[in-house]
Amino acid sequence: MRNLVRYGRWQSLQLGVYAAFSGEPSREAVLWSAVLRAGPQAILSHETAAELDGLLDKRDKRIHVSVPHPQHMRPVPGLVIHRSSRILQARDPRLLPPRTMIDETVLDLVQAATSFDDVIALLARACQKRLTTPFLLSESLRLRAKARWRSEIDLALRDVADGVHSPLEYRYVHDVERAHGLPTAKRQTSASQHGGRIHRDARYGRYGLVIELDGQASHPDERRWHDKHRDNAAAAEGLATLRYGWADVTERTCETAAEIAEVLRRRGWPGPLLRCGPNCRIAIP
Repeated sequence: MRNLVRYGRWQSLQLGVYAAFSGEPSREAVLWSAVLRAGPQAILSHETAAELDGLLDKRDKRIHVSVPHPQHMRPVPGLVIHRSSRILQARDPRLLPPRTMIDETVLDLVQAATSFDDVIALLARACQKRLTTPFLLSESLRLRAKARWRSEIDLALRDVADGVHSPLEYRYVHDVERAHGLPTAKRQTSASQHGGRIHRDARYGRYGLVIELDGQASHPDERRWHDKHRDNAAAAEGLATLRYGWADVTERTCETAAEIAEVLRRRGWPGPLLRCGPNCRIAIP
């Protein structure tokens, strides 16, 4: 084996792990070598498992591996070792290289998130890509003895099931709509436009009002024309359209709610508009 490596017919990928070929190893070979280096029952997890399942577009430079909780390993360059007491339950029995099931992967990343906006983005992305469902995520969450943000995640999954697709939409639902007593809109309703299908973020069908939410800081010309066509299509159906960005939903929450309420009132909504708390900036007569 030493001679094979010395003369370049084999190559060492990890301590005790060799590739029986020369040349640049594939990503799969690199991941397999990490799992084998980590020892029996080791599986890929966290960002690396998410990469394989298509949940994350950006590849982490490090490889994340989970090992049974009692197992102790010295640090390995390029590897992030996680210890799990549920490794047998978390492993996907169908896929190779061995990795965590997608629901476990999502919840692992959720537990490591730095903000709840990141949590919402992960939950929504996993369901939008049809990698899992809010129900399956909720069931996996229930099986965990310890979970950060448990009650908040459970409520967020219900919103995702109702059509919330982003942190901005989540904040709109909680901080604008519900907090101020606005009627409940239907999320991600579909409509036809020029022979295709479009989806509207929130639609108050009874009152003919559509809310479109845009979390992008910039608004290039191509997107601006796209929005114009959407608004024109809504107007053709007799619908009014209001558009809001991140600052409208997170910093001018009360003013946004008051503006929506005024349009709804003119279209037959009886109200009332509520104050979201003692510091609400809406003046209720």
